[in-house]
Amino acid sequence: MNRESSPMARGIVIAAAFVVLVAGLKAAETLLVPFLLSVFIALIFSPLLAWLKRHRVPNAIAICLIIALVVLAGWLIGILVGASINDFRQNLPQYQERLQQMSGGSLTWLSERGMTLDMEQMRQSFDPGKVMQLAGNTLSSFGNVMTNAFMILLTVIFILAEEVGFSDKLQAARQDTGATREALVRFTQSVNSYLSIKSLLSLLTGVLVMIWLWILGVDYPVMWGLLAFLLNFVPTVGSIIAAVPAVLLALIQHGPLSAGLAALGYLVVNVAIGNALEPRVMGRGLNLSPLVVFLSLVFWGWVLGPVGMLLSIPLTIMVKIALENHGDTYWLGVMLGAGAQPQSTSSNGDEQSG
Repeated sequence: MNRESSPMARGIVIAAAFVVLVAGLKAAETLLVPFLLSVFIALIFSPLLAWLKRHRVPNAIAICLIIALVVLAGWLIGILVGASINDFRQNLPQYQERLQQMSGGSLTWLSERGMTLDMEQMRQSFDPGKVMQLAGNTLSSFGNVMTNAFMILLTVIFILAEEVGFSDKLQAARQDTGATREALVRFTQSVNSYLSIKSLLSLLTGVLVMIWLWILGVDYPVMWGLLAFLLNFVPTVGSIIAAVPAVLLALIQHGPLSAGLAALGYLVVNVAIGNALEPRVMGRGLNLSPLVVFLSLVFWGWVLGPVGMLLSIPLTIMVKIALENHGDTYWLGVMLGAGAQPQSTSSNGDEQSG
């Protein structure tokens, strides 16, 4: 059998290439994470750039306005959250010790009522303080990446400037009659629509969580609101990860009633926005399979660290949209989804394959 035509040989070559690619991504983490954040920021503000261009604002002025908006947002976040993150990390050992005491008391109470438990093993296996440490490390990692703010802003400027004439250059390079432009426009519109709507809904989620925790008197409500905003980009799992440390802090500060109210607030906000508002605004065409969500979270978190976990779903969504906008790979995009695609998306795939 010809080795070049052997499916097994091709599979081995593809697997080897994938391993090399992943190893390269992991080795280039320090360079890749700021670049991906730049792309993420540029895509979020790309609809605003298009709106300014439609209103005949010169490209240079439009890009300057967007950069000024990005700088203002980053400055406000740094002022409101930076001190809270540092204070939280300093107080983290006290919170962890308090949680261990509370969990130890609960285990002792169960043991006194006839439940035979290995106390030392239970303490090692169940350590709620690690959840709060994970939250602190995630926010700290995001803050460390933002120390490269100048390089990220510079990259955003070049990405937005390149976007102005990218479709024309791609069409000239492909030397086609407009099919490439239509596919690129469709892909860009889908990605921009997803990221802009998801960003607004995530912002609403973070603001509501912040207000609710402030009402309950939980420390660092702005920081927990920021964490809820960031992790809202991760469907289902992200909301749980964002809620647990804040609920534990409410338990430490004010007791079980406050913790229950905090958990109830997270539940109401995420059900109202994630299950009621988001499907109405966005539709279900961009949903991912729960298995794909989990695997994306694990994979990108392992490759790029905590920031990779935050970017995992937007990256996977972009891959899914790209697959769905090409006839030969449309079926792969459908397989990544949570269920049947809307008729409009299916028709696009049929038209592209036809």
